[in-house]
Amino acid sequence: MAVTLWSLRRIGAALVTLVIVSVLIFASVRLMPGDYIDLVLGPLATDAQRAQAVAESGLDDPVVAQYFHWLFGVLTGDLGYSFVSNVSVTDEFAARLPVTATIALLTIVVTLLVGIPLGFVAALRSEGSAGAVGRIVSALGISIPEFLLAGVVVFAVSTLGLGVSVGRFAPFDVDPARFFGALVLPVTVLAVGCVAVVARNTRDAVMNVLVEPHVQAAVARGETPWFIIRHHVLRNAAAPILTIVGALVAVLLGGTVIVEFVFNIPGMGSYLQTALGRRDYAIVQSAVLLAAIVFIVASLLVDLIANALDPRLRLTGGSRR
Repeated sequence: MAVTLWSLRRIGAALVTLVIVSVLIFASVRLMPGDYIDLVLGPLATDAQRAQAVAESGLDDPVVAQYFHWLFGVLTGDLGYSFVSNVSVTDEFAARLPVTATIALLTIVVTLLVGIPLGFVAALRSEGSAGAVGRIVSALGISIPEFLLAGVVVFAVSTLGLGVSVGRFAPFDVDPARFFGALVLPVTVLAVGCVAVVARNTRDAVMNVLVEPHVQAAVARGETPWFIIRHHVLRNAAAPILTIVGALVAVLLGGTVIVEFVFNIPGMGSYLQTALGRRDYAIVQSAVLLAAIVFIVASLLVDLIANALDPRLRLTGGSRR
C-alpha cells in the first residue's frame, strides 16, 4: 500500500508540473518579441488585412480561451495549423518526430552499451592506468560542447573524405540505408558527451557500492569478483546509474536541435528552430510542450523504476546520487 501511495503521489506531482509548465509555455510564447502578423503580411499590409489575419488565427480571442483551446487540441491530437504556412502542425510533427526519436534512441543505446561497461572498468581498475585514462577521456567528453564537436566532425569528414554522408538525408520509407547513414554522425556527436557522463557516474556509483559493508564482507568470505559484481554491485548501483540516464533526456532534447541543424536533418529540432525565427506560435508552443512531456514522463519513469530497484529511496524522497 505504501508503494502504491508513493507512486500515485509521484504521478500526481508530475501531472501538476505538466499543467504548470503548459501555462508557462503558453505565456512565454505570447511574450516573445516581434509580431508574426508583420512577419507574414509584411509592413505594407492594410489594417483590414491585419484584422482578418488576427481573426483567422484566433488571436482576437481572450487569452484564457486561447490557452484552453490549444490545450484541448493537444489532448485530442489536433495541434492546429502553422500561422505562417497554414500547414497542419500535427502532420509536420508526425513526419519529423520519428527522425528525432530515432536519433535520441540510438544515442541512448550507444550510451548504455559503451558508457556503462567503461564505468565498470574504470571503477574496478581505478588505481591502474585504465582508471586514469577513463577519467581523462570522461573529462574531455563532458567538456566539449556539441556544436563545437559537430563542426569539427563536419570539417574532418568533408576534408578527409571518410565516406560518411553529410546532408544526404532520405526518409526511411524511401531509402533505409541513407536514412541510417545520415544519422551516424549526429548520433556519434551526441553520444560522446553522454557516454562520458554515464561512464563517470557509473564509476562513482560502483565505487560507492564497493566500499559498503556487505560488499566488504563478501570479499572477506572469498567470493569471486564476478559473483560480487552480479549479486551485490549491479542492483545497488543500478538506481543512481538509471537516474543519470534519465537526466540525459534533457541533454538530448537540446542536443538534437544542434545536430539536426549542423547535419541538415529534417527533425523536430530544426523545425522548432525555424518556427522560432518566424514567431510561429502554433509550432513553438506545441513543440516545447512535447519536449516538456517527454522530459517529465522520462523523469517519472526513472523515479518509479529506481525506487523499485532500491526501496530505500522512498525514505529519502529521491534518488541516490
